[in-house]
Amino acid sequence: MALSNLLFAQCVGYFLAFLCSFVVVVPLSENSNDCRGRCLLFTEGMWLSANLTAERQRFTVQEWGPPAACRFSVFAGLLSLLLAAAQAWRTLFFLCKGHEDSFFYAFLNLLISVFVVFVIFIASTIVSVGFNMWCDAVTEKGSMPNSCEELQDIDLELNLETSAFYDQFAIAQVGQNKIQECFSSLSQLLEHPEHEIASLTILTNNR
Repeated sequence: MALSNLLFAQCVGYFLAFLCSFVVVVPLSENSNDCRGRCLLFTEGMWLSANLTAERQRFTVQEWGPPAACRFSVFAGLLSLLLAAAQAWRTLFFLCKGHEDSFFYAFLNLLISVFVVFVIFIASTIVSVGFNMWCDAVTEKGSMPNSCEELQDIDLELNLETSAFYDQFAIAQVGQNKIQECFSSLSQLLEHPEHEIASLTILTNNR
């Protein structure tokens, strides 16, 4: 019963990681399509006057962010999505068949979880730092009357679809944080299974 509970906990954890990965991949992919392959992360620019009487009329990009930053973030989300789906299916199969993980597979799953946490940590750092740089540029480090969130409702005249950039990156950052929490919990579950089994057994008996 305890081993079944352990497998069930792993299955739920991988399923939650799958959902969180989906939450990351969708908005980042939409942003990439909206920006036609250009990356807002780490983009530098400033507001320039169209004439002597107008101030901060148009935002001009001085240097677009590296496309690799956005591509890696999407790649990390897809990697987490595929691994979480595969692991969820595997644990569900073992749970239904009453099989147990061998020591080798348990160790391999631990390495996979640690690897995903590491990759997602790098991706979340890239998104967080890069998005902050974009917001600093578009708001001139807070000197603009509008916040970064409010500026997504304003046409920046970049010939791109920027009406949802803030929501897209904000949702992606939340999803990335949750992925790290899911896989960190799964790595602890795999690293100390005897403790988790004991806890699950006590919880089951109390019920």
